[in-house]
Amino acid sequence: MAKVVVLGAGISGHTAVSYLSKSLKKDHEVVMISPNSNFQWVPSNIWVGVGLMTTDQVKFELAPVYKKMGVIHKQALAVAINPEGDLEHEKGFVTIKYVSKDKKDIEEKVTYDYLINATGPKLNFEATEGLGPQKFTESVCTYDHASHAWAKLEASLKKMEQGEPQTFLIGTGHPMATCQGAAFEYVLNIAFEINKRKLNHLADLWWITNEYELGDFGMGGAYVKRNGYITPTKIFTESILKEYGVKWIKQAGVKKVEKGVVHYETLDGKLDSKAFDFAMLIPGFSGVDMNAFDKQGNDITKIVFAANGMMKVDADYNLKPYEEWKAKDWPLIYQSSTYKNIYAAGIAFAPPHAMSKPMQSPNGTKIFPTPPRTGMPSGVIGKIVAQNIIHQIKTGKDDHPHQASMAKMGAACIVSAGYGFTKGQAAVMTVKPIVPDWETYPKWGRNIDDTVGVVGTAGHWMKLFMHYMFIYKAKAKPFWWLIPE
Repeated sequence: MAKVVVLGAGISGHTAVSYLSKSLKKDHEVVMISPNSNFQWVPSNIWVGVGLMTTDQVKFELAPVYKKMGVIHKQALAVAINPEGDLEHEKGFVTIKYVSKDKKDIEEKVTYDYLINATGPKLNFEATEGLGPQKFTESVCTYDHASHAWAKLEASLKKMEQGEPQTFLIGTGHPMATCQGAAFEYVLNIAFEINKRKLNHLADLWWITNEYELGDFGMGGAYVKRNGYITPTKIFTESILKEYGVKWIKQAGVKKVEKGVVHYETLDGKLDSKAFDFAMLIPGFSGVDMNAFDKQGNDITKIVFAANGMMKVDADYNLKPYEEWKAKDWPLIYQSSTYKNIYAAGIAFAPPHAMSKPMQSPNGTKIFPTPPRTGMPSGVIGKIVAQNIIHQIKTGKDDHPHQASMAKMGAACIVSAGYGFTKGQAAVMTVKPIVPDWETYPKWGRNIDDTVGVVGTAGHWMKLFMHYMFIYKAKAKPFWWLIPE
């Protein structure tokens, strides 16, 4: 009997454990370890952040779902991996910590035959002084953060209704933050709510980003087909922001936040600041604080994990100029570069290089987005990692018939603006591949027939439908596996 342990119940980890349980639960053991008691459909946190959904609409309790799946569920925090075991354990194991019913701190060692690290990112608010819901800015990275953001946003809207002007600042809160898409969607939803209340004359709405050009989104930008024309995402994004009355600050690395003011540095080395009444800034991401040790207890964290705390996998991590990186340098199977029975799925794997060109100010500050891996890519990666482990367990072979390079994989991003079947609309953008491949597609970097940008009500209907469809899938309802990632 094989034992597969999954760390993290986000989109990637939950997807992996769902497929594992479907194929292995009768004859093998599947274990989920996650500090969270709930699953959250992160893309819909945006709607919580503008009061259009409640937290209960974007989350559900994990324990009953895992009980139905036949998965052993441990609500705990993974703090260390011993891939070789130790003097007491022949197998590799994970050290976890949790609080018992009598409020005591408990430490446990969970052995495994296969391990999937799908812990996702650490929301590194601490990397920017004054950033985050506990300080001076809001976040929509979790449903609790989004709920807190709505309370603050609602207060600003009420002030406007009483005739008091408000300045809104939305974007990235660290010089190398990623997830611009979530912030971009949030600024459009705020604009929609302001317009719906006819308060535009009292609103000063700003987008602040570390992108060199708008529409970079951490992917180095793209060219999309739109209305029969080839349009760079720079024009696509700028036109949408102008339509919604949003001004912007680009090439900006936020260095510090104080009450009501953000201090930032631009790529030309200038230091500047922007006052605000309400700010939602996405933090930088890093790997969770997890260490690794060999059989003798020596610390091998720097061997297993990259400097950002994310796990090294089957990618090319050799240092070389940005222009020399190739699509083939990206991982195919997300297997640990050191231990063959360990995999990293979703945001937990370390990208080999940036998709956006690395930029640095004269002061030495790196200001550019790091690669996005959220949503659809995370789900696809979680699935193929699970499928390969299932294949190996059932056949006894050590090959990997399933692959999911982000340099071959496509992705769709739906950026909503508003809510409701008649009032909402969305910008829909598809790209393929996610990582630009200039060797295969020398003109555009991507397959232009599969890289499309459209704005309209239909895209909003699609996003609303996807909200309910993916929560249905995540709850393991009948025939859930027929719904694609």
